[in-house]
Amino acid sequence: MPDLQGRLRGLVSGQEARDRATIIGLALTAGWLLLVAVFWLAGPEGAPPSGLARLMSAVGVILPVALIWMAVGLARAIADLRAEAQALRARVEAMRPTGGDAGLPPAPQSPGLARPMPRAAAPQRPDPRGETRQSALPPEAPESPAVTPEELILALNFPDGPDDLAAIDALRVALTDPEAARAIRAAQDVITLLADHGLYMDDLDPRPAAPAVWRRFAAGARGPEVADLAGIGDDDLVAAADALLKGDEVFRDAAHHFLRQYDRMLTRVADELNDDGVAALADTRSGRAFVLLAQATGVAR
Repeated sequence: MPDLQGRLRGLVSGQEARDRATIIGLALTAGWLLLVAVFWLAGPEGAPPSGLARLMSAVGVILPVALIWMAVGLARAIADLRAEAQALRARVEAMRPTGGDAGLPPAPQSPGLARPMPRAAAPQRPDPRGETRQSALPPEAPESPAVTPEELILALNFPDGPDDLAAIDALRVALTDPEAARAIRAAQDVITLLADHGLYMDDLDPRPAAPAVWRRFAAGARGPEVADLAGIGDDDLVAAADALLKGDEVFRDAAHHFLRQYDRMLTRVADELNDDGVAALADTRSGRAFVLLAQATGVAR
């Protein structure tokens, strides 16, 4: 239900933003055409314009209208992306465990198999010699299954949509691991905040660093040894992230928290991943966000 409510809110807010952009575009177009009409009707009379003058006049009338509707189209596209980001956040929020396995869909069970009922502890029997025999200790509760590196990579990339069942299942499992869950939630918050400011991880195309560089970073190396991690070649994107870090206290706190959690997670799993796994982890949406913020803060530069 929270997931559905989040989607509905995202759709409604996105539609409202698109409608506002369309109304503004219509108003600007009508205003411009009205000004053009006033100019032609009240302008000075003279010799009929030449062919070149007529062409320039037509361009002067049409070009502003075209620019207005290009801006409207861009505004509608941004509204759609923000609605998708809000829907994604709602889906992830619905998967967060609020207590034990609360908030997570139940794990599927094999047909015909029922969950065994817990047995009551056997009563103590009196010892023939008058001593009381200590009953066996009750079995410990089973621990949550450990998240595998492959599941962690899928979870840190987040699902592409409701049909991305593999990523959704991996995210569900990863959220049962406390350390992985902290990194995932920190990544979700930062990626959502970046999207709210028009910075989308799918648009980034960082130059991949060699897995050996990531392993040195996981081992604690900093400075020139890991400078290749600064793979964002678009200076404008890095400058935009830097401006957010300096001007938005909420974003700055979320970003530093995410950098710490991702660093700890990387240190934990680096030895379990082969080189292809390290490269795949770096290319997730969370990995791209880490590269961008590490480069903006100077951690990787």
